[in-house]
Amino acid sequence: MAGHSKWSQIKRKKAAEDTKRGRLFGKLIREITVAAREGGGDPAGNPWLRTAVENAKAANMPKDNIEKAILRGTGELPGQAFEDVTYEGYGPGGVAILIQAVTDNSNRTLSEVRRTLERHGGNLGRDGSVVWNFERKGQLLIDPRRYDEESALEAALEAGADDLVLEGDAYVVTTDPSSFHAVQEGLRSRGVEIMEARLAMIPKTTVRVDGRDAERLVALLEALEDHDDVQSVYSNLDIDEALLAELAGAGE
Repeated sequence: MAGHSKWSQIKRKKAAEDTKRGRLFGKLIREITVAAREGGGDPAGNPWLRTAVENAKAANMPKDNIEKAILRGTGELPGQAFEDVTYEGYGPGGVAILIQAVTDNSNRTLSEVRRTLERHGGNLGRDGSVVWNFERKGQLLIDPRRYDEESALEAALEAGADDLVLEGDAYVVTTDPSSFHAVQEGLRSRGVEIMEARLAMIPKTTVRVDGRDAERLVALLEALEDHDDVQSVYSNLDIDEALLAELAGAGE
């Protein structure tokens, strides 16, 4: 899991860079719009929307942008019709890849995702070929510079979390999806600030890659992440952390 965890850290750094370029806002707006369309415009009664709005606020998105995205989702404002799609595929070395996207043209996005996979030595898989190897979990990120591990773990467990581990520059609190928001509220009530909240797909088993396969795989993951329609990319890679950081840094 080391490579998977390290890739999450690299993605967080890239997300910060995306914020400066305005790209992250576009992805968050799409997620809010689809969440509002699927589950209604009230975050209190729509957990998916609540998470999307909280992440938008954490990224310092203006309140007006958030409200307009919700209204577009509920149909109270005109806008593009987005849909939520998932693609399954494989990368170099047989690594499983799960791609979640929000698009206004699923045929176009499918074609572009397939082309990206093939260009980097991967291929698109059949529905169900990859998703079985992943399980949905809630993840809450806490700044380790502000809290010692023992007190953070105690607060997390008291709030109903499954576990807390240090992964690079963040404590990652893991929860069952059904208790995701309850744990967030429990942590906040104990004075713990959450840097980021997300529902993620975590691999059950991993595949070790190195050498040329590792180089091509990192380039593929970065290319998929950079696609405007792609919201999240998950994989079951296992790779030396130093090598992963080196390869990811080479693409900057």
